[in-house]
Amino acid sequence: MSYIKHKSDESLEDYLETILILEEKIGNVRSIDIVNEMEFTKPSVSIAMKKLRELGLITMNEFNLIKLTDEGRKRAESVLERHTILTDMLVSLGVSAEIAATDACRIEHDLSEETFEAIKKHMTSYK
Repeated sequence: MSYIKHKSDESLEDYLETILILEEKIGNVRSIDIVNEMEFTKPSVSIAMKKLRELGLITMNEFNLIKLTDEGRKRAESVLERHTILTDMLVSLGVSAEIAATDACRIEHDLSEETFEAIKKHMTSYK
């Protein structure tokens, strides 16, 4: 379920996914954690966080801790699910885990809901 449709905004989905992963890994997420995880510059992350706040997908408190809103979490979980299932599918085809993860990231934004649901159904029955 890809919510952000413009090519230039695809990275926003990656930011949401990264915030979710970091929340699970370290708990409280700060912009510097995202900088380190994604290997982006501080200004790039700052711009993206501003955009995500404007879209109502994250909040930042007085300590600059980043939290996903309910809608942000829903979108992040959808992107992570797509990424995970696509990575698993590619690995099952014999692609190395590293390349599968990279390719899944490229595919996850552009895949139709119908195609993704078919892959998901297949992978569920495959396991």
